Amino acid sequence: MELEEKAQTPFGKNLTMLTDFYEITMANGYFTNGFQDKIVYFDMFFRKIPDSGGFAIMAGVQQMVEYLQNLSFTQQDLAYLRSTGDFNSEFINYLANFHFECDVWAVPEGTPIFPGEPIVTVRGPVIQAQFIETMVLLCINHQTLIATKANRIVRAANGRSVMEFGSRRAQGFDGAVYGARAAYIGGCTGTACTICERDFGIPAMGTMAHSWVQLFDSELDAFRAYAREYPNQCVLLVDTYNVLQSGIPNAIRIFNEELVPQGFRPAGIRIDSGDITYLSRKARQMLDAAGFEDCKICASNSLDEYIIRDMLMQGAQVDTFGVGERMITSASEPVFGGVYKLVAVEREDGSIEPKIKLSENVTKITTPGYKRLWRLFDRYSGKAIADVITLNDELIDDEMPYIIFDPNYIWKRKRVENFRAVPLMTQIFEKGNCVMHPRDLHEIREYCAAQVDTLWEEVTRFENPHRYYVDLSQRLWQTKETLITDYKY
Repeated sequence: MELEEKAQTPFGKNLTMLTDFYEITMANGYFTNGFQDKIVYFDMFFRKIPDSGGFAIMAGVQQMVEYLQNLSFTQQDLAYLRSTGDFNSEFINYLANFHFECDVWAVPEGTPIFPGEPIVTVRGPVIQAQFIETMVLLCINHQTLIATKANRIVRAANGRSVMEFGSRRAQGFDGAVYGARAAYIGGCTGTACTICERDFGIPAMGTMAHSWVQLFDSELDAFRAYAREYPNQCVLLVDTYNVLQSGIPNAIRIFNEELVPQGFRPAGIRIDSGDITYLSRKARQMLDAAGFEDCKICASNSLDEYIIRDMLMQGAQVDTFGVGERMITSASEPVFGGVYKLVAVEREDGSIEPKIKLSENVTKITTPGYKRLWRLFDRYSGKAIADVITLNDELIDDEMPYIIFDPNYIWKRKRVENFRAVPLMTQIFEKGNCVMHPRDLHEIREYCAAQVDTLWEEVTRFENPHRYYVDLSQRLWQTKETLITDYKY
């Protein structure tokens, strides 16, 4: 069913020309060689999980949809292409009448994904399917990277709230906005980025800066003014001068003088510097002794999953974390290496000819053909057993035992019984028409948490995680082996 409403153009811009120049030169070449109507299949997949983790989190599909829905060449685009002198007039006329006609499938946002499996598949005329490569990769690579990092940080917090605080450190305004969206999918409870609440419904959160405290004649005056302005959500930043000697004592005084008499309770304090583990323990003792056991302690200051994990192991009394630069940029590994490769071509009779890319680097050999991706779940535990990639016309009958095997070490085989076989990819475009209804972002976030919970702890641990198996069906494996064996220079 086609959606009636067209997605908004991201940031009010037509991004059709946000593409690598060789996509246009290849399109021109396909056109002049009469290939413009040839139907092909491309897969997006990735080879390596950031931070040597056990899995990644799919994100960015909605922004890819918005791009594809607004794919058209403006008069300015066409004038620029003419000015280069690289393209013939017939090709430019073709672009002037360009209408997206591809079929597109994708793994839903929030789903754990693994190396080697198709996470986006595009079928359509080669010029179109090739041309969209750059933006497909940009949308999925960026948000998947940040969602994956955010999920690691959220899991390190072990049930404590994590807020995304990274807008001012993001690589560009779109990196801030879409990074916050991806972080929310990964499990963050909110963001400091105000526009994200307006546009995505992500709760916007924040307290005060050190400049607020510095502007007043004293820390006490600064706290008093803030408490009077925001009595029902009063969180005080206590490390501008000295956390234990002035910050906490002044906060307690203001809580007693300004909030309690009006029937309010303090929302919290924030510590942004120093030995936060030690300071949070002392702060907890002081707050509890003053009768503010319900006052939350928030920590910020260049945090990541390893620092948070170690702080909690050392007894930090922190209730919420604000994480900025190391999440919004995925500073420890700032690139998600998704790639987009041709995997099949349709012949004139409608049959599908698989295509393969070979390499001396074994990890760069592609898996050919028009394919399906399945996840096998144990019926008793609900845990994911393995993923299986099959040819598109194959079905996995989960009422019968099924043999899975490692495609690189084929003697490693396992008979799987009492399982559910769930196809992971859903169609989002049919002949250029969007057939995916936008999912509520809060629903995606909840879905992500539930799906991560289907993975065994051995897969989710940070150090040396167990390798989750992505296997090929017997037919697909044989197709790949035949192409490798029969390849002739």
